[in-house]
Formats: sequence, structure tokens, C-alpha cells
Amino acid sequence: MKLSGTRDAGKADSWYEGDPDVLSDQLDSFLGEVPASLNGAHLPISGAKVIIAPHAGYSYSGPCAAWAYKCLDLSKAKRVFLLGPSHTYYLRGCALTKFAQYATPFGDLIVDEPIVQKLRDTGKFQDMPTFNDVEEHSLEMHLPYIFKRITQTFSSRDQYPTLVPILVGDNKGPEEKEFGALLAPYLQDPDNVFVVSSDFCHWGDRFSYTAYTPGSDVNNLTSLTYKTRRPTDPPIHESIKLLDQLAIDAIAGGHHDDFVNNLRKTKNTVCGRHPIGVTMAALEFLAQEAPDEDKYKFKFVQYQRSSLVEVFSDSSVSYASAYAIA
Repeated sequence: MKLSGTRDAGKADSWYEGDPDVLSDQLDSFLGEVPASLNGAHLPISGAKVIIAPHAGYSYSGPCAAWAYKCLDLSKAKRVFLLGPSHTYYLRGCALTKFAQYATPFGDLIVDEPIVQKLRDTGKFQDMPTFNDVEEHSLEMHLPYIFKRITQTFSSRDQYPTLVPILVGDNKGPEEKEFGALLAPYLQDPDNVFVVSSDFCHWGDRFSYTAYTPGSDVNNLTSLTYKTRRPTDPPIHESIKLLDQLAIDAIAGGHHDDFVNNLRKTKNTVCGRHPIGVTMAALEFLAQEAPDEDKYKFKFVQYQRSSLVEVFSDSSVSYASAYAIA
């Protein structure tokens, strides 16, 4: 299939600034708030070619995403694999774009047609419906950050990496492992970097998730109602933090099954659970092939929330940033 057309930057001027100069200044400001080094290592982290970063509006998650993007090592990149969840239609498996370019306020990112075709030829991927591709924000919200970091890394447009957008559907654990094994050779290739799009806990009645840990004991997990509107042991926001930390610990542990089991137990509404799961499966596959203590596991560098929930009627979305060396 020949790729064609340009996917418009549909969330510009709403979810993020549409004016390229204003947007550039905003991203520079977010990145400038991240330290120049972490734990003695200068940023970007050498070999950090995989990141997890959030995809909410930049006024909410932009500062958190900056931590992941400042860690990302693009120095050898020739293409960027961008994995995100589907918010606009039910998808099983994974899907590929039919567009030839993805627009940003800074300019277009070119989709890597040979790689997309190679993936399509496996017979494992569907095509994204055009409407859903255009409407999906989990991929678009990363494009300005990707473009910004590319321009900070490469002096010539001829050197700019291409883009491989992949929408990851509602897959079970074995299916995630299958896609992880399929993508592992691409992850191993030094020419490729992976950006994984995910927010963390979506808490509140409007998200149909009001899980609470009385006494900070996840084994006594319950759901709050309007009758238990302001618990204090712990406050709701601390319970949310605990649920997120359990998911973060499972991801950082590097074992795909542990992450799947954590979500099965807590039902935490990590919207990018499936892109994370596929990427974890790929990393775990590489770790089994060539064990290395310093590689193939995510290290989390930032955690934020849109608000600190205290009463049942409140809501919040959590954001986290992480990188992995591969």
C-alpha cells in the first residue's frame, strides 16, 4: 500500500499551542526546568533510546513529558517508533497509519514507508481508519516534542529521523508478547528509538474508577462512593499515588507478567498499558538474549498529577516519565 497525504495537527490551538514560535518557547521552558544531569549522568542519557511519556494537554502533562524527552538519546536515530493506545475506537492487535506525513506546527514528520510496509507485510497489523488516525491524540501529543528534540540533535533536515506510528490495541498478555517479539529486532537496532505514549491513573467517578486503599493496604482495595466522600487514612491522592507506584514498580522490574498481574489486581486505569506492555515484552526478549544489568529496564524520573484529590467528587490524571537503555 502506498502511503499518501498528511495527517493534520488537529489538536494544535487547543491541546497545545498552534503558533510555532510560542510552542517552541513553551517546550524550551519545559525542557529547561529539567536538570542537566540525573544521578551524575548528563542528559540525554547515553543509549536511552526508549521512553514513556504522557499525552495530555501540555498545560497538564507537558512539564512531566519534558523529563522523558530530555533523557532521550536521538544521536544515532534514523527513525522514531511511536506507540500509543487507541482512544477513538476499539482495536485488537495493532494498527498502522496510511498517511505519508504527520504535521506539526514546526513542519511535517515523514512516515517511514519501507518500515511501515515491512510491518504490514507480516500480516499482523491492521490499518488505522483515517478518521480515527486523525482524531487520536495519544500519538499527536508527542509529535511537537519529537520534532523539537530532533532539531536540537540534528543540524540538517536531511538527517531528521522518520516516523513509524503504531496504534496498540486492547491485547491480552500473550498477544502483547507476540508483538513484543515482532518489534524486538527493531528495538535492538541502534538506528531506532521508541516513544511509548501513556498517562497513568485516571481517577474519579467520570472515569468509572474510584479505587481506594484503606490504611494504604492494597489487599483491602475498595471503591469509594459519595457516602465516603473524604477519607483521610490515607487521603485519596495518597491512595492514587500508591496505586501508581505499584504499577511503576512493576514496569521498572522489567517483567511483563508482573505488570499484567498488577493491573489485573488493581484495575489501575493506565491508558497506555498495552503500548507499555508490548514494549516491556520486547525489552524482556532482548534481556533474555543478552543479559545486561544496565539495560532493558525502565527507570522512572518523574511523577505528577493534574490535581491532588481529597473528596469523591474530585478527579485527577497521573503522569509519569521514564527511559530505558537498549
